[in-house]
Amino acid sequence: MSRSVTLTATPFDAVDELKAFNVAATGAGAVVSFTGLVRGTTREGAPVMVLVLESHRTLTLQSMEDIAAAAQARFTISQSRVIHREGRILPGEPIVFVATASPNRRAALQAADYIMDRLKSEAVLWKREVGPAGSDWIEPTADDSADLERWHDDGRSHSE
Repeated sequence: MSRSVTLTATPFDAVDELKAFNVAATGAGAVVSFTGLVRGTTREGAPVMVLVLESHRTLTLQSMEDIAAAAQARFTISQSRVIHREGRILPGEPIVFVATASPNRRAALQAADYIMDRLKSEAVLWKREVGPAGSDWIEPTADDSADLERWHDDGRSHSE
């Protein structure tokens, strides 16, 4: 089992990352990936000129590593890759990439979903959207909390 976690201020190409992940995932029966992009508008529909992600490099990387390790312990995955941006990110640019490989699709799908739910709510990152009207901090929503809670019911999701 292998996992890779990267926190970067440099833009990345999700297509290239997925190609490399597929090559490394020899023998897997399933590969699942997710790429999150910076939206050009706020939840309220106001324009976003840039998303700023602030981190405490050591704590942020540790939180990301912990999430990836938990996914590997919980699901039958052979490999995972997590990339998260920090710094100033423009609308349309990838902000996060998650890929998982497994002998079967269910574990790969669930592991990727689990990693994303935990990254969204638990990774040590501070987000703010900057637009013509100024800057606003982004907090996890009630939906984000509900998404995260389903993994805490009994230590397993209901479909495992």
